[in-house]
Amino acid sequence: MEIQRRQYLDELIRHKDNGRVKIITGIRRCGKSFLLFELYRNHLLSSGVHEDQIIELVLDEIQNAKYRNPFEMDTFIRSQITEPDKRYYVFIDEIQFCEEVPNPYIEHSDQKITFIDTVLGLMKIRNADIYVTGSNSRMLSKEVLTQFRDRGDEIRLFPLSYSEFRESTNDPAYAWRDYCLFGGMPYVLHLNSPEEKSKYLKGLFDETYLRDIVEHHDIRNETEVLDILLDFISSVIGSLANPSKLENRFLSEKKMKVTHTTIHKYLEYFEEAYLISSAQRYDIKGAAYFDTPLKYYFTDIGLRNARLNFRQTEETHIMENILYNELIRRGYKVDIGIVSYSKRVNDAESGKEKKIRVQLEVDFVAGKGQKRYYIQSALDISDPGKREQEINSLNRINDSFRKIVIVKDDIIPWHDEKGILYLGVEKFLLDESAIDL
Repeated sequence: MEIQRRQYLDELIRHKDNGRVKIITGIRRCGKSFLLFELYRNHLLSSGVHEDQIIELVLDEIQNAKYRNPFEMDTFIRSQITEPDKRYYVFIDEIQFCEEVPNPYIEHSDQKITFIDTVLGLMKIRNADIYVTGSNSRMLSKEVLTQFRDRGDEIRLFPLSYSEFRESTNDPAYAWRDYCLFGGMPYVLHLNSPEEKSKYLKGLFDETYLRDIVEHHDIRNETEVLDILLDFISSVIGSLANPSKLENRFLSEKKMKVTHTTIHKYLEYFEEAYLISSAQRYDIKGAAYFDTPLKYYFTDIGLRNARLNFRQTEETHIMENILYNELIRRGYKVDIGIVSYSKRVNDAESGKEKKIRVQLEVDFVAGKGQKRYYIQSALDISDPGKREQEINSLNRINDSFRKIVIVKDDIIPWHDEKGILYLGVEKFLLDESAIDL
């Protein structure tokens, strides 16, 4: 079954012919090339564009090795734009294969010409619409997007959402179980056995993601540190972490001295390659951010589980990670909410009352435009005490933004006496309007 990736296809269609380069980013193997060369290409053809108006260049193919030189790539593409009255659509795949070369026109200079120079030049051709994809950290990094500044539109592609996964699987009754375990990397749907899926996901780390990061950042002697750090981050999704805590963990568990500065740098590399995302803590009443600690979430939960050999598949943290990814995919800015208040307790030493400061957490503060939602992820609230614990932080927020508790069970959506909405996780994931019930 062909997965339509409708959200991203519609986004490309909206940006068509807007005079800007379309930069399709996302973690490797999430379907960027398929989106551009199959789905979008078919859309163009069905809307009246002729095949000779679509110029395709796939740079990881050996026959195109010549065009990994930015000058040669520029010459080739310009040679295909032959008729000034025709509109041309230029697709460049795996653009990170285009190498930096010295500027031959300036002697004794360290100036380099890159694919960015080529693309910016092609954008000036009035009858050309430019699209690029990349599949390693060199292309996916935010430093590349920054160089395009206001001349590019990023289309961020994610692994399959739960809705896409469920629609594409042969057994929807087990979709949630399988998605929690193996995630949404598209190729997983083509594999039959758990062993095949596990082998594929594990291989992506060693043969793809880690190799990309090591090569791009020229990390020669610390690949073991990268491996261990990924394991550490995989084991703490949904929990607070920072480089100093991780530094102590290296020392206590691995007897390795790795500075928090190095750890911070490597975490940035993981984020840059879209392997993980970080969420800051936000003081809801004080309207201020905390710099540290953060929470980290994996872009694909199946990759996270594979990293830990499927040993830690606790549904609480997995569900929280899936909800975070879904909110990001829907375009929300997502923070971890902090609600602070004071209460009086008895001091055991003096026998007198004293005031202490208490911090409660809201799993997600999701904002988009003028809208804001406070969301708790709770596996089960059938016990009244557990329910009160989950909504304690929500009840202490005095503004009028919507408050939501998402539970694992398939429940009929309902509101309690204070207006808090209770939703089942599949209802939330399958129906984007459910958040506003």
